[in-house]
Amino acid sequence: MTLDEILATAISPALALLPARMDSVEARVMLLAIGLQESKFEHRYQVLNGTKRKGPARSFWQQEEGGGIKGIYNHAASRPHLEHICLLRSVPFGVRQIWEAIENDDVLAAGAARLLLFTDALPLPDVDDVDGAWKLYAVRCWRPGKPHPETWPGYHQQAREALGV
Repeated sequence: MTLDEILATAISPALALLPARMDSVEARVMLLAIGLQESKFEHRYQVLNGTKRKGPARSFWQQEEGGGIKGIYNHAASRPHLEHICLLRSVPFGVRQIWEAIENDDVLAAGAARLLLFTDALPLPDVDDVDGAWKLYAVRCWRPGKPHPETWPGYHQQAREALGV
């Protein structure tokens, strides 16, 4: 999918289901950059060793049941928003059900990714703060097992360009 398609079919609809304060250019840059870093918006599940076998992560944002999904489900600040999105997306409100649904529901997946960013104690980094964005993604929120810091600046740049910032 193109970044314009992702914005139109996943990110914008998801942000419309959340409080207006959660929709910002900084949030959109982060969601695009993380999706590019995690899946290049090509895979809705973690591909293991170049095979079609599924790993534990789901959605373009590659969230795990016992990681990000469980985290936003249990976090006092994100839980009510997650419950609201699940109700609107007709997804039963449970960690397993949400994790299973995000593989095919891009709106729910984008909402879950935004909520994971929302649980971080620090404000979202400025759109041109590549290092701050990496720390938010790789150190504090997603914490990938095999981080690839060398690809992050290019993906972050693509996200900014897609948004015209």
